Amino acid sequence: MEQSNKFYKNNENDKIWWIDNSDTQVGVWLFSFDKKKIYNMFSDYPWKLTKEEREIFDKENPYWKDFFEDRK
Repeated sequence: MEQSNKFYKNNENDKIWWIDNSDTQVGVWLFSFDKKKIYNMFSDYPWKLTKEEREIFDKENPYWKDFFEDRK
């Protein structure tokens, strides 16, 4: 991913950065914990996240945690 990514947080205290890629991709949800390693929510969650990353993701995104419950 290029550094021109537009990172934002849903809430000021969140640890997850979401990437606004709406001008180039539709239906692709990208996020990062450090603005370096970028995950694709639909193809990477939960398998490519560390245990700690998954705990953070689940806490900050209860809707998606429930949505992907069958993946665990």
